[in-house]
Amino acid sequence: MDNLIVNNIRQRPLRALISVAGVALGVALVMLFTGLSRGMSNDLQRRSANLRAEIIFTRQGGMELTSSTANLSTKYAEELGKVDGVESVLPVIRYPFQSGRGFGFEMIEGVDWEGYAAMNGVALVDGRAPAAADEIVIDETKAQNNGKGVGGTLEIFGGKPYRIVGVYAPESGARVKMSLAALQDALESPGKCTYILVKCKDGFTPEAVAGAIEAAPATQGNKIQLTRDVVTNIEKSIPYLGVFLRALVGLSAIVSGLVVMLAMYTTITERTREIGVLKALGASRGYIVGIIEQEALVISLLGLVVGFAVSLAAGFLIHRAYGLLFDYGWRWALVAAAIGVGGGLLGALYPAMRAASLDAVTALSYE
Repeated sequence: MDNLIVNNIRQRPLRALISVAGVALGVALVMLFTGLSRGMSNDLQRRSANLRAEIIFTRQGGMELTSSTANLSTKYAEELGKVDGVESVLPVIRYPFQSGRGFGFEMIEGVDWEGYAAMNGVALVDGRAPAAADEIVIDETKAQNNGKGVGGTLEIFGGKPYRIVGVYAPESGARVKMSLAALQDALESPGKCTYILVKCKDGFTPEAVAGAIEAAPATQGNKIQLTRDVVTNIEKSIPYLGVFLRALVGLSAIVSGLVVMLAMYTTITERTREIGVLKALGASRGYIVGIIEQEALVISLLGLVVGFAVSLAAGFLIHRAYGLLFDYGWRWALVAAAIGVGGGLLGALYPAMRAASLDAVTALSYE
């Protein structure tokens, strides 16, 4: 039987390759989209975890995943510093900008570098802090992904070049930072920020300090969040992303199943006489269904291997070209495998049943 299956595939290599490509496409789509979602989510959470300030003070709607506004007065920093349990405060502007590599967006933060470094435990590994209006610092990951370091330039705000004067580690918050005053000038927002980081004194819990800030008359009417709660999983941060991923999984299964079903159906039409010979020799319905299903299984497994290889290669190339991160998990890999194999087997089921129901005499006389 194995030889019969292999010979069937070898006799029609183009149709087999198309079937393999159809299965591989469904597998690769699932792996790439879920890998990108996990990669960006984990990267966001990792950088958020390196923020040592326990509280973020901002306005409602001022700080979103893909956008932010400088609508909070920096004068709140002085009032926050008076609250019992607050050790230090730091105003920050966060602003999205188009990536210079032509894909997606990135964030830039305006901070007082010395205060930010002291509060969050980051340090320059090369160069110095930004001082002039056209100077920035980037983290080590950004420097590696862009192939740039101290002395290089990065285009921000519609292509305006900014000089890289320092590289810092570990990664924390946005990968690109400039002075608070420089970003305020660039956004024409003097005396404004997006949020204020609040560091608690030893012996005070973030919940207690957040409650004290909320109760203070001078700081009421704003939004208070614990840092650990701000950056949630990206699947929850982007509306309907979970629905989109589930729809993608279903679409991939349909594509895989239809491609294999079409290939098996046309193949059976071409093999009508061969099936008649098998039935004349005493082949049972189960035997014929088994041959066709095993052929579909071989094609599906080949598509599965190709799909995994394509997704890994594509993820690597996209990361090198655009800096996007992919994190492939076993859970989604198993889902992709089930789609590839299950879709192929289900797609071949109808052609297999049709072949098994052919009358031997009719099949032998088929032209």
